[in-house]
Amino acid sequence: MKQFSGVLSVLKNKYFIAAIFFVVWMIFFDPKDWGLIAARIQKVKELERSEQHLTQQITDTRKELMLLKTNAQTIEKYAREKYLMKKDNEDLFIVKTP
Repeated sequence: MKQFSGVLSVLKNKYFIAAIFFVVWMIFFDPKDWGLIAARIQKVKELERSEQHLTQQITDTRKELMLLKTNAQTIEKYAREKYLMKKDNEDLFIVKTP
């Protein structure tokens, strides 16, 4: 019974009630609540992954551009694959896979 009265006196304490109210307010009702912070952290991680992917894509494109500027065979290969160009005495067959 003595423990119960001790817990009851803590619950009646105005500072304890104010602290609990403050914590609940900050977690759920504040404009910058924990849910929003977690969503922003997730968005930052997603943007960092996207940045890494785009950086890799930029380096690959720069390598391809350097090859196109320096190598005539690469230019011919690129024209044949990307733009479906052919020589005058050749026939071109396009096979599309489902």
